[in-house]
Amino acid sequence: MAKTQPASSRKTIGLGFLPNEATHGFVISIPRGSGNEDLIRITEERNIDADSLDLAQEISLPLHEPSLRALIDRRRWLELAPAFWEEANRRLRANGLPTHKFLKNPGNPIPIHPSLGKELCILCWAVESAPLEDIPNALQNWEALAPEERWWLFTMAVATTGQALKKEIGWRKALRFALAENPFIKGEGSSPKQRRELLAHTQLTLNFD
Repeated sequence: MAKTQPASSRKTIGLGFLPNEATHGFVISIPRGSGNEDLIRITEERNIDADSLDLAQEISLPLHEPSLRALIDRRRWLELAPAFWEEANRRLRANGLPTHKFLKNPGNPIPIHPSLGKELCILCWAVESAPLEDIPNALQNWEALAPEERWWLFTMAVATTGQALKKEIGWRKALRFALAENPFIKGEGSSPKQRRELLAHTQLTLNFD
């Protein structure tokens, strides 16, 4: 029987990605510069080669590429990314894994653990079309969700609207309603079951034209 590798000796790169244990994960590509309208790209990759990650290759992906999960402008990214990084690093520390410092311009793509990538997509999808002033509310609501709830929401959304350009329809629009426009505070408001029911109800009443 193979011995379980101690967490402290497990190799990670980026934000919790374990190159010796898996090839499935997400990759964040941040263009160099500081333009507010520059697009940060988040892709879901099934065969990540940690030794050949290349920023130019990531940025050159066609916008309709199926693996491209989210596109978000730099202004929105800088509003949400530090809070996401703090949450991700807290979880990594709890599991005895190295943390990863948040950088505005990292220079190279950042691979991240698939579970964290799913949770990041939920947050990006919730604010991709929301007014900037709604982002703090979306962050508060996202933080109030358990990781398992975020994974469930990703599973529901990715089935039909998981490609980056499929915004403002189906579950993507529902996520904006439920997180960015629906106020609730951790420990108060809707229960996890009620939140899921809210999203399901919203899904049924959307206009897909």
